Amino acid sequence: MAKNKNNQTVWNTRIKKDSSSLFQKVGNSIDIDKKLYKEDIAVSIAHVEMLFRQKIISFKIKNKIIYGLNKIEREIIKKKFEYNKKYEDIHMNIEKRLFQIIGEDAGYVHTARSRNDQVITDFKIWIRSSTNEINKSLDKIIKTILKISEKNIYTIMPGFTHLKIAQPISFAHYLMAYVEIFNRDKKRFTNNLENIYENPLGVAALAGTSFNIDRNFTTKKLGFKKPTNNSIDTVADRDFVLDFLYSVSVCSLHISRMAEEFIIWNSDGFNLINLSDRVVTGSSIMPQKKNPDLLEYLRGKSGITFGNLFSMLTILKGLPLSYFKDLQDDKEIVFKSNETLNNCIKILNEILKNFSPNKQKMLELANTGYITATDLADYLVKNHEMPFRKAYQVTASIVNLAEKKKKKLHELNIIELNKIEPKLTKDVLKVFDLKYSVNSKKSFGGTSFDNIKKMITKYKKT
Repeated sequence: MAKNKNNQTVWNTRIKKDSSSLFQKVGNSIDIDKKLYKEDIAVSIAHVEMLFRQKIISFKIKNKIIYGLNKIEREIIKKKFEYNKKYEDIHMNIEKRLFQIIGEDAGYVHTARSRNDQVITDFKIWIRSSTNEINKSLDKIIKTILKISEKNIYTIMPGFTHLKIAQPISFAHYLMAYVEIFNRDKKRFTNNLENIYENPLGVAALAGTSFNIDRNFTTKKLGFKKPTNNSIDTVADRDFVLDFLYSVSVCSLHISRMAEEFIIWNSDGFNLINLSDRVVTGSSIMPQKKNPDLLEYLRGKSGITFGNLFSMLTILKGLPLSYFKDLQDDKEIVFKSNETLNNCIKILNEILKNFSPNKQKMLELANTGYITATDLADYLVKNHEMPFRKAYQVTASIVNLAEKKKKKLHELNIIELNKIEPKLTKDVLKVFDLKYSVNSKKSFGGTSFDNIKKMITKYKKT
């Protein structure tokens, strides 16, 4: 290894004394932002290629720098790179190693840029890549749900409002609701990419640069769509971080809601689904227990992602333009939220592959609670020219009668029904059939079997 002639901090000429050990401990971020090494090297390579094209550096210097950066990347991949906390972050660690490899010509790499625009560029590229990975993972969840839905089109269960039995639905229709939900999550992440596709590189510290740089070249080279418009805003901007954290939080919220429903349905009080031994744990004292700990893990982790979002909001709320040390925390917050969400998506997919509906129990529960009462009210409107509010009152009276006789609606005979509404004929009895009720909801988006099949087909194609 060549002797390092530049083994001091870049500001040692101005600041004569070393930082206190405490400041070095809290001021460095290398343990966190070393995740950005690939992005940082790619950005530096694009930058020096631009500098050469603009005749700011020579062909020889450009090639030396790119050679050194590629060597550094190989060292990091092979775990032969030595990180030094003295140099604060991944950007300066790479630059210092570059000096060791190619000598003083490494000093040209930072021409016409600052760490301020460098780090934001790295970070945007990282978030862009992570966003696409999250969407791929959500696709896996959606595919799993579609497979389960196909097998449960005719599985009837009670739909709930206020956790009270409301109307009969297909279990597949319930599952397909989460296809819509996770598709919205995908769209939310995808929409964020529009702002991420603005290239920060070239705005330097906050004012731009006097060098004749070509920001359009680095924009194209790094996969951005256009350069940012205002150098001050570029350095101060962390909206793209908030957008990402918000999207992570909403997705975590959806995972938590699904986990909560599965916890309730797996409980002994409901017993609507069964969890495989692969996704439950036991008790240290009660031998019979099978606990839905993974689902509870999912429910709990949403709080972590919410907290990270509010941490970033709190950091930003009091900051004037443009750059402050406070912003250094954005990477740790984003990395933690990203890791948490990816773990939760994988765990949810594993749970979905290891549960089964208790179809008989679902059917039994759907047959309680006068669940087809709304169907009866609709029947009165359609067949006896009755205003809905009048039909509602008649149906409520019939429910009261069934309750008094301790019968279910389908157990009432036509004679009993005629005591409340003389116009009714035996034809009305069909509305109490659960399959008839489910399949009658043919309005677009409803729970009818044909609707569900069409939606499954639609999403399988896309």
